[in-house]
Amino acid sequence: MNTVLFQTAAGPVRLGWTEEGVSSIELPQITDRAARAQIAQEGAVEMPSFAREAKQAIERHLSGEAQDLSRMPLDLSRASEFHQKVYQAVRALPVGKTSTYGQIAVRLGKPGAARAVGQALGRNPLLLAVPCHRVLAAEGRPGGFSAPGGVAMKARLLELEGIARGSLFEGRDPAALPFDAEEALRHLCGRDARLARAIDRVGPFRLRLATMQTPFEALAESIVYQQLTGRAAATILSRVVALFRPRRFPRAADLLAAPDPLLRGAGLSRGKIAALKDLAAKSEKGLVPGLGRLRSMQDDEIVERLTQVRGIGRWTVEMLLIFRLGRPDVLPAGDYGVRKGFARAFGKRDLPTPKELLARGERWRPFRTVASWYLWRILELPAA
Repeated sequence: MNTVLFQTAAGPVRLGWTEEGVSSIELPQITDRAARAQIAQEGAVEMPSFAREAKQAIERHLSGEAQDLSRMPLDLSRASEFHQKVYQAVRALPVGKTSTYGQIAVRLGKPGAARAVGQALGRNPLLLAVPCHRVLAAEGRPGGFSAPGGVAMKARLLELEGIARGSLFEGRDPAALPFDAEEALRHLCGRDARLARAIDRVGPFRLRLATMQTPFEALAESIVYQQLTGRAAATILSRVVALFRPRRFPRAADLLAAPDPLLRGAGLSRGKIAALKDLAAKSEKGLVPGLGRLRSMQDDEIVERLTQVRGIGRWTVEMLLIFRLGRPDVLPAGDYGVRKGFARAFGKRDLPTPKELLARGERWRPFRTVASWYLWRILELPAA
């Protein structure tokens, strides 16, 4: 199977194909940084005309220009007979229409098989082409969605197709911030004139959240990326994920069961294998909470809980709080970039100590995340 990774308005997409047709469409759980590194590493990919047309249609669809993908040639040969029947039935759902798991089961002549239909769609290798986002639970409830972004992404895909279903669309943009950025900027500029000048130099606040399917996956990716260049880490992560196909990403139980030599063969160091297995063990025991629970926890509680995992320090959790959860009041005082940005913005010869940075940051509460973002960004500008 050949594949190509490309960027879309909804995030990175990986398209795979065989001689028979498109065989996989995935929304990989990787950051934009990792996606850029992988795309650069792969270079130009030669594609048959049907794959090139599929890529273009997906790009248009995810940009908001709804496409009819039902005629895209597919290779479903790796799916079981029942799964193929489910996928063909779902594929027949037109843009703008939805069904339920139960209705699909009835259509297949198997009433009472709604759960089996849901399980088949949970393993759907062809997102969008087999539009499982159009299949809902009973009474219009959203049901599950296995792609990154979960139900919020499912809602977003439905909205692109002109369907809105009340609370299904709460927080419908997975990359949107959960706080008012304009209010944050007014607060920061009103409380700190020096920071206000830095904000004016940098320009609009452009932080967008990276999607996170599960905390386990986000932390596993962080462990793999530690002390490596983006390209090298992306290569190793893709090899690790490939060990567990057709799963989109290994589960905690999968990593625990994997022999160390197998993981070493993918490029992981012994230290990272130990850290990943500790993460997996603590996830299985519930120490690493699920995404729903994580979103209800306070910042300090999340830091205290997740730093109990081997290889996960405070900085890693702070990055998760900022870029995955969109918490508004995080100041990573130990981050070199934030400290260096502070020195430049405030005309300091020496880097501030974390204690000094935290002291100044008191006036930025409750929007220290936004201040941190501007301190990072000012380093991209010529020194004044």
